[in-house]
Amino acid sequence: MTDRLAGRVALITGAATGMGRATAALFAREGASVVLFGLGGEMLDEAARATGGRAVHGSVADNADVARAVEACGGSLHIVVNAAGIMLPDTPETLTDEAWEASLSVNLTGAMKVCRAAMPLLKGRPGAAIVNIASVGAFNGGPVNAAYSASKAALVSFTRTLAYAHGADGVRANAVAPGWVRTPMSEYEMEVAARQNGTSAEAEFTALTQRIALRRVAEPAEIASCCLFLASDEASFVTGAVLIADGGGRSPTHNRAV
Repeated sequence: MTDRLAGRVALITGAATGMGRATAALFAREGASVVLFGLGGEMLDEAARATGGRAVHGSVADNADVARAVEACGGSLHIVVNAAGIMLPDTPETLTDEAWEASLSVNLTGAMKVCRAAMPLLKGRPGAAIVNIASVGAFNGGPVNAAYSASKAALVSFTRTLAYAHGADGVRANAVAPGWVRTPMSEYEMEVAARQNGTSAEAEFTALTQRIALRRVAEPAEIASCCLFLASDEASFVTGAVLIADGGGRSPTHNRAV
């Protein structure tokens, strides 16, 4: 590793599994001190032990939990990665108020709360950067992920607002928009598709890869590398941008599994 984040403190949400956990691991290897925030119980503790970081258990939707996470950074914070997210299968017709509100409370409002609480520590800090993990669903909403796609589209817009509002403060804000990644969330989606189609989750993954230019889904570590670039000085003149990392799968909206 190259110690690209040496001496920096990074707060990473959704760090118990998937892209958040992979990002925490990579940032730690690159020299950052990491604070891992989210749900996940023992999995979050395991991730913290593996990275030499600190685990803060709580929800990004809860202001008190967010405050504790920011406080755990010890008054010094350089990087925020918002990786916490949920996906509840729905359609515009069957979508409930509860599902809509739950999706936005984590995917959008949660990220806003973390950024809002972290901003006083980020402003004027050398190398200050925010990376919000959105989704290609922000641009290609599928028929059964109405709330998820809406929340991720709004997150992209919010990221651009952050970039322009705080560029003069030295804070860069960018988003990563992954396509299909092998995470617990995508595995759940494949299980839903398998039940509907009478197949298996692995069969659904295999079918999915035929609609991706690279003929495979990503591993969480690959998205973590995108986050590393945007958080590092290598992206010092990049702000308000969206890095699409989907293996060439961003085409028709029917590319979703179900």
